Amino acid sequence: MIAKRYEPFWKTTPLEKMSPVEWESICDGCGKCCLQKLQDDDTEEVFYTNLSCHQLNAASCQCKVYETRKTEVPSCITLTPNQIDEFQWLPDTCSYRVLHETKALPNWHPLVVGSNKEMLRQGLTVRHYAVNEQTVDEEEWETHIIKWVHGTPEPYDIT
Repeated sequence: MIAKRYEPFWKTTPLEKMSPVEWESICDGCGKCCLQKLQDDDTEEVFYTNLSCHQLNAASCQCKVYETRKTEVPSCITLTPNQIDEFQWLPDTCSYRVLHETKALPNWHPLVVGSNKEMLRQGLTVRHYAVNEQTVDEEEWETHIIKWVHGTPEPYDIT
């Protein structure tokens, strides 16, 4: 008798068929989706900032009010499997987007590695550069626009 090889759920289950627990575990906890975004009214281009939602704990990259986030922050976007085709606005390091586009998790993902150590080593979370949105006047948000280069932020000049 040949033993059946174990395949992790993310290799055998499409995103849209994952259980809620499986779906949540795909999140790598980077915090990038909790950064404020600006959209150009004319081109609809989305620009990321280093400004985080006021409910993000930047040290842990966890939402302080995750279970009630839609009540606490009505503009919060909850990622769901039925939005998969809209994931292009997510950073290219987002595990939901990577899994959707490549059918594989990144080699640094906590489910692959067993911890978030490799992700932290590569600087793929917002913990060292996120600025609480409440500490900046809204008319100054454009000065906080960033672009990602290999998962790390760099200033971005929109002029």
